[in-house]
Amino acid sequence: MSRIGKRPVVIPDKVKVTVNGKDVLVEGPRGRLSYTLPNVIDIKLDGGKIFLMCSGDTSTNDRFYGTARAVINNMVTGVSQGFTKELDIIGVGYKAEVRGKEILLSLGYSHPVVFHLPDGISATVDKQTHITISGCDKKLVGEVAAALRRLRVPDAYKGKGIRYFGEVIKLKVGKAAVGAGGAAGGS
Repeated sequence: MSRIGKRPVVIPDKVKVTVNGKDVLVEGPRGRLSYTLPNVIDIKLDGGKIFLMCSGDTSTNDRFYGTARAVINNMVTGVSQGFTKELDIIGVGYKAEVRGKEILLSLGYSHPVVFHLPDGISATVDKQTHITISGCDKKLVGEVAAALRRLRVPDAYKGKGIRYFGEVIKLKVGKAAVGAGGAAGGS
């Protein structure tokens, strides 16, 4: 049995969970999310906690068991607290600006890049180089942050580009200068 799946999910006061067969709907102050459970997983609400039960003892069922519990826990956390991802833009002249539901990025290309934010995701930009992506769906927040990072992946030599906040990029060493009296000159 999955150790993660056995743990109950605690429901905070402001969150409402509705179960209709295999469909789970979670509503809270930051939004609403839904999830359909796999066929081998059953759910039970009891006293402000969600319990999941798994039918069968195969390793495939254990994977579903732990994953379903983690997804429901992330849904409850998302609608009550929300999730954020932070990105830094490194490079001379590289900057970002939020305009409504889109982010306008200058990333060294011949044209500005316009990134449209999906529904349920919001973004803020501090000092033109620090982007904060937030929303209630953990998966969608991560996908948007990854899509933004792919617009200009950090360079291996100078480190210019978009990176996650706190991400360390190991830089490669550039070409070394040929020393005096090397094989290139000589007389």
